[in-house]
Parts: sequence; structure tokens; C-alpha cells
Amino acid sequence: MQFDDTEQLRSRHPAWALLKADNASLVLTFLDRVFVQDNRANVPASQLIAELDSELFALNQRLGADRFPRPAKAYLEDWAAPERGWLRRSFVTGSDEPHYDLTPNVEKALGWVETLETRAFIGAESRLGIILDLLRKLVYGASDDPTGRLADLRRRRAEIDAAIARIESGDTAADDPVLQRDRYQQFARTAREMLADFRQVEENFRDLDRELRRKIAGWDGSKGELLDDVVADRSGIAESDQGRSFRSFYDLLLSSDRQIELSDLLGRLSTVGNIPEFDPRLQRVQFDWLEASERTQATVRLLSEQLRRFLDDQVWVENRRIFEILRSIESNALTVRNDHDVDVESSIDAISASIHLPVERPLYQRVRSTPLQNATLEIGSGEADVGVLADQAHVDTIELAQRVLAALGASASTTLASVVEDAPIRLGLAELVGYLGIRDAGLDVVFDPDREMTVSWDGMDPAPDESDVDPVVVRSATLPDVSYVRATGDS
Repeated sequence: MQFDDTEQLRSRHPAWALLKADNASLVLTFLDRVFVQDNRANVPASQLIAELDSELFALNQRLGADRFPRPAKAYLEDWAAPERGWLRRSFVTGSDEPHYDLTPNVEKALGWVETLETRAFIGAESRLGIILDLLRKLVYGASDDPTGRLADLRRRRAEIDAAIARIESGDTAADDPVLQRDRYQQFARTAREMLADFRQVEENFRDLDRELRRKIAGWDGSKGELLDDVVADRSGIAESDQGRSFRSFYDLLLSSDRQIELSDLLGRLSTVGNIPEFDPRLQRVQFDWLEASERTQATVRLLSEQLRRFLDDQVWVENRRIFEILRSIESNALTVRNDHDVDVESSIDAISASIHLPVERPLYQRVRSTPLQNATLEIGSGEADVGVLADQAHVDTIELAQRVLAALGASASTTLASVVEDAPIRLGLAELVGYLGIRDAGLDVVFDPDREMTVSWDGMDPAPDESDVDPVVVRSATLPDVSYVRATGDS
């Protein structure tokens, strides 16, 4: 720890301020008895004032009338002041009376004070067992190697088989009472710490609720932007390490099998002897956990209710604004209806909404991975006829356009058949396609689908027989009638 950090905690942290307060003993003992030991929350002010008044009366009778001179209500209001932060004062739904709840700062101060008490017995075996069990789960749970995990499971199975064999052989001796006492202390401490942790989780959600209310009160943007912020904050709490751990614990606690097992074990706990520190309240600790977790869930529901209320208000405001705009349009229309000197123009962006469904988007398709060969390339040698690269036919569309213009002469139009008759096709189908795709400023290509024409040319047989003397074959193509018309200036 650094000096500056410690100094800041000493001067500002509510738990440290509580330990320095003159009435620290009163605050700690009263709040511990009312809120922690009885696991209570949101106690009405009248009920809490009555209990504190009885506490102050008893202390003044024993310590003197001037020991606590202020009334109980003044003490509670002072403990709930923002500069104190020991109690949280709020109004619950359906009641006009303030309610008080304990803050995690008092839990921290109570935990530190409890460690100062001298304990006649301090066990170590149970904590060592917990440490070893946690280490095994950490090491083997984080390993992808099945060998180590199987070895750990077989080791634990061997220990269970050995214990079963001892009991079957008649060795039913109970564990050492010292070990039982040590394990009970560890159980009691962990159970109380879990209740304190629930209060801290609830406080975190209340901080989120307070921040949400602050955003809503001063929000002047769109609903979508507010929803983005709220959902991001809500997801940040729910998906954090603490949020996921709380959700897992809550789901496990609601399991029927675990509830039955936990109730049975806690009910039989009273039969275990040799435990001087036995606390009967721990026999119903599972119900305290459920109550504390339900308070946390109620805080989450409060967020949803606040958001829904804001959205309802926003819809009402927007609808009112729409009606105001419509009335303004109607008023202006009535004003200019009889004024013929005014030119009224109106336009709309579209006559219908453009809707895009989420299912229209294609789903993600995994790209198939192609294995690459790592074979080393070797430089080789070979003989190939590169002359075929120079034998490729090239169709010059400019030359074809000149042929069409020459065949056109002084006429207004001519046909493709006439052009081919004067200049036969030499380059095969490629040249015919070139005639169809002529682009010239002085020519228009006209296709008549109702009439057909046939164009023929001489070609080479791709697989001539040895008996063929002349491998030349005549090829023909049937296509709609094509004419070339001299382009006019309008086109």
C-alpha cells in the first residue's frame, strides 16, 4: 500500500470514519444486532427508532443520563447522512415512511472489529483442506491435458474406496472433536461472509440504478442512445466476474437437489457435539441467503421499471409533439387556402417505410480451410512449343465497323448477311460476336427477334480422321436478323 492511498482512505472512507467516531461502540453493536444478526433489510423508520430508543434508555440507565443525550431519530438521521454513509435511507414502493438499510461499509468495520477479539481456539486443518481442494481445482481445471485430470479423479476415487472399505470392515469411529470444532468455525465464518458479500453486490446494483436515474433525469437525446448506454451498463455488471459468480451461486442455490441436501445437513448440524461456539441461527442460513439474493434481484427489477417509466414518458412527449406539428400544418393550410398568390409545395421522402428484416441477412458461413503443401520446389527443365502463344486470333472491331460502313455505302441500312457475303468470316465465332458488338458513332445495330438468319463460315475440324483429305468443315450459326442502320443526329 502507498502512503497517499492510505491517507485518502483514512480521511474519506466511511468504515474508517466509523471506527474513529465517539459513538462507534453504539453504532457497531446496535446495527450488528438489528441488521446483521437478524439478517434484516429496509427496516421502517418508526420501528428502528423504537428499537434504538430502547437501546439508548438501557445504556443511559447503566452509564449515566448524559452518555447519549440525543433522541433516537437524531442519531439515525446522523448515521444516514451522506458524509457518514453508515445507513441508507430511502422510500420503498407503497409506503410514505422512510426505511433504513445497512451499507457494506459497516459490514467491513464489523468484520475488522471481530478479528480483534481473542479466540480461545484457532483451527488450521479445515483451512488447509480448503486450500488444497481449491488448488487441485485450479490446477486440474485449467489444464487441457486429460492425463492429469484422470489421475486426480482416480486418486480421489481410491480415497473414497478406502474410506468405504474401512466403514464396511467395522471402523465407524467419528472424527476428532478438535477437527469438528475447526470445521464448524470455518463454516460459520464463511456463511456470515457470504451474507456480507450479498450486501456488497446489492450496493453495486444500487449504484448502477442511481447512475441510471441521473442519466434519465438529464437525458435530451434519443431513446436508442439511452438504451445503448443502459444495456451496456447493465451487461457490464451482469457479465463481470462478480456478476457471473453471483448468477452461478443463485442458480445453484435454487436447485431443488441442493436445497434438500443443504436443509438436511443444517438440520443434522445440531446433533454434532463438542462445538462450544454453536450458533442456532446458522441452521436456517440457506433462507438468509435466499432472502439476501432476492433483495439483490429486486434491485435489478427496479432498473427495468425505471427504464420502462422513462420510455412511457418519452412516448407521451413525442406523441404530443406530433399532434402539435399536425395542428400547425392544418392552421397554415387554412391560412393560405384562399390566398391564390401563394405557391404551396410539399414533398415526402417516400410513400412507404423501407423495412429490412434481420433474417434477410445471410448467416455466417465458415470458410473452408485449404491445406498447403510444404514440398520444396525443384528447378526442372522441359521443352514446349511457345509458338502457339503467337497463333491467338484477335478480332479488330474497328476493322469490322469499316467493313459495315463500306457495305452500307450510300444506303440507309444493310444486313449482316450482306456484309458477310462481301467479306466472309475468317476468324470463326469470335468474329461473328464482334459484328454483334460493334460500337460506332455512325452506326446503330438493330435486332429483329421475329426473323432469323443463318451465317456460315469455314472452320477446321478439331479431331480429323486419318482418312480425311480435307479437314476443313463448314460451320453455321442461327440468330435473330441483324441490320445496321446509319445513325441519326438525335441518337
